[in-house]
Amino acid sequence: MNEATARIKINRLLERAGWRFFPEGDQSANVRLEPSVEITPTDLDALGEDFEKTSKGLIDFLLLDSKGFPLIVLEAKSEDKNPLAAKEQARRYARSLNCRFVILSNGNLHYFWDLDQGNPHVITVFPDPNSVGQYQQFTPSPERLTDEHVAADYIALTQRPGFASQAAWRNEDERAGFIRAQGLRFLRDYQVRAVHALQDAVSEGNNRFLFEMATGTGKTLVSAAIIKMFLRTGSARRILFLVDRLELETQAEKVFKELLSNDFDTVIYKERRDDWRAAEIVISTVQSLMFNNKYQSLFSPTDFDLVISDEAHRSISGNARSVFEHFVGYKLGLTATPRDYLRGFNRSGPNVRDPREADRRILLDTYRTFGCESGQPTFRYSLLDGVKDGYLINPTVVDARTEVTTQLLADEGFVATFTDNTGDEHEETYKQREFERRFFSEATNQVFCKTFLENALRDPVSGEIGKSIIFAVSQNHAARLTQTLNEMADVMFPRKYQSDFAVQVTSQVPNAQQFTINFANNNLMGSGNFLSSYRTSKARICVTVGMMTTGYDCTDILNLGLFRPIFSPTDFVQIKGRGTRRHNFLEQLRDPDIAEIVPLPEKSEFKLFDFFANCEYFEEEFNYDQVIKLPKPRSDGKEGNGEDAQGPYLIDGYEHLGRDILSTIREETIGQEGMKIDRMLFDRFADTVRADDIVKDAVEAGDWDLVIDHINREVFDKPEDYYTLDKLRKAASVDRRLTLREILEKVFDLIPRFESKDELLEEEFAKFVADHKPDGAATIISIKNYFKAYATDGFLRDIIDKRQFAMLATNPAFSTADYRAVPQKYRDLVPEYIKDYVSLNQFAA
Repeated sequence: MNEATARIKINRLLERAGWRFFPEGDQSANVRLEPSVEITPTDLDALGEDFEKTSKGLIDFLLLDSKGFPLIVLEAKSEDKNPLAAKEQARRYARSLNCRFVILSNGNLHYFWDLDQGNPHVITVFPDPNSVGQYQQFTPSPERLTDEHVAADYIALTQRPGFASQAAWRNEDERAGFIRAQGLRFLRDYQVRAVHALQDAVSEGNNRFLFEMATGTGKTLVSAAIIKMFLRTGSARRILFLVDRLELETQAEKVFKELLSNDFDTVIYKERRDDWRAAEIVISTVQSLMFNNKYQSLFSPTDFDLVISDEAHRSISGNARSVFEHFVGYKLGLTATPRDYLRGFNRSGPNVRDPREADRRILLDTYRTFGCESGQPTFRYSLLDGVKDGYLINPTVVDARTEVTTQLLADEGFVATFTDNTGDEHEETYKQREFERRFFSEATNQVFCKTFLENALRDPVSGEIGKSIIFAVSQNHAARLTQTLNEMADVMFPRKYQSDFAVQVTSQVPNAQQFTINFANNNLMGSGNFLSSYRTSKARICVTVGMMTTGYDCTDILNLGLFRPIFSPTDFVQIKGRGTRRHNFLEQLRDPDIAEIVPLPEKSEFKLFDFFANCEYFEEEFNYDQVIKLPKPRSDGKEGNGEDAQGPYLIDGYEHLGRDILSTIREETIGQEGMKIDRMLFDRFADTVRADDIVKDAVEAGDWDLVIDHINREVFDKPEDYYTLDKLRKAASVDRRLTLREILEKVFDLIPRFESKDELLEEEFAKFVADHKPDGAATIISIKNYFKAYATDGFLRDIIDKRQFAMLATNPAFSTADYRAVPQKYRDLVPEYIKDYVSLNQFAA
């Protein structure tokens, strides 16, 4: 297949990166075969598809800088050759031309090699001329990095440049008092040790580091110190800080601007904005860069010299690792989830669909990515370390189970009997896992909420219910719980809250991201109305599904409610971590005289209400401090008969009993451009959403959950134009199934065009290659054929999954010979990878 040849792929990669084979306007060509010889179209045709029609058996492309001097030597091999085979020859040639950089490629596998900085690095796109030209001026020195003196006042000196370092403190109270008075941030002892551990790793020749630090131990503060160290020593020009949630973008920006703004500029990357180029610190969600592979099209591999992955087990898991690996240079991962957290999981025969197995693989991949296969990170500071040192708090676990949840947890499950609309009786059996999708009981929710409110910790100053987060099954479940909690609060605290006691914080709720910020800042739904001189949030409980888990910083949380089963250990660790931080409630007092009547203002405990034995599920020997046996819910037939219960319901329809005849018939083949009415529909839709201020503002903010929810509720299925996703897909005339977000990105010019099915397949396979780095270039072709066939052919997937390999003998698309050509280890690895990380819907027509 011509598209798979090395020549075509390398030419395409060069052109996409901005390299020119021929002059364009006033811009001269910057690709040559050898010094002083410019490529002509005739030359390209004469070289052959695989660059093998030369006496040397390969072609040396010379890429030039803006002044026409040699910048990069590109060694192009045929697809069946390992590009590393030309490594030494390329180095000699590059040194002879005073070139610092080499690219080695066979069209499928590409390496970028900075001869001054170590080994070749796998890349998925070629660096663009401007970026690599700036990178050429960058000459980092590991010695400067390791010699930098980092002490407790390292960040304080940046906050207050004229601040004189305090070498010693008589006691911790004096130190803490000074810090509060000056508004400065000092590194704790273990945070200083973390920075020193990274310096030691650099001195040993490492460029990848992993910090395993419990939630609440200040990973962002440590990151600020490391960012300052890299920028101050000239070890980085620009740093990318990756997060996996929108709210963490804002949180990280706030911290970095507070701590580093005197010396460095920080921005949150937003699509369509180029202001990131003027900043030293760029913050982005990995999802923003992943979507439509923007990290490849908008960023060069040499744009960032240090990439920090916050909550690395999430932000580089699966094919998101391709974003992380896209950039050359130093890599730092931060995680709160220890590798040995799955100590109780039997790995002898795991089911790949088991969330514990998925988490185990993610954790192992995280450690492997950072060169920590032994399980020893660059630096470790655990929850137990934090508790022992007095920085963190362990939870008081309230293991509370109803009759229904106890049965759900049992092997036989919960059996519900109900009558459908036809009067027939049915029995449904529900397991714990099915609670999320199918089971619903209003009575059970009532018991959950009542138990939570009666046993929740109270605010030590105001005496009201302490600030809390409850984790629901779904957005609809969150709405029902919020209503129930507000109704109960009206009884417990008459006329105090006016339905502001509990607030739903999910992606369907407008301004949900701002709600999380307001809750942390103690002004969600206004200020608390129990004491006018006490600054606390009027809203006491946020009911969410997953928005306030990873990295959400709200130190005065006193209660957490698990109103759903949790199957991911990393999710459980993150949720538990929302309450582990210490807090002094006196900091919220406007009237200091009240402090005298508050006996215990320091947060010393928090409660974790567990209604589904999640703690027991993950930690069989957990030391429970409190166990509550709940009453049996009402036996009124409601269990299992809620909105998600399945049954043979009769749907009224319309049947036309008249007659009709065929008048005329005409056939017309519609080309790829589609029908004019379809194109007009697409244009009208574009005009409609561009004129919608809510959509425009949300697109600019990158809040795609809000954008898509608003379009679905306010634009689709309206009588004026009756826009639907199917109609827009047809109007777009693309050979695959587009998502609504892709369509909206095209409308707002965030992407130039819709990519074809094969272009997406090539990009997905490039991620796979960058992660797994197959040995032997000849095998890559067979692996790619297998990858593409499995991703696009449902019949083949069924053959492979059911291991009915004999059927390949009669399969014209992918034969027995094709399967045998795939190396043994990749026969199972490719299907596993695609199932876990590739959305097959995007390849549907």
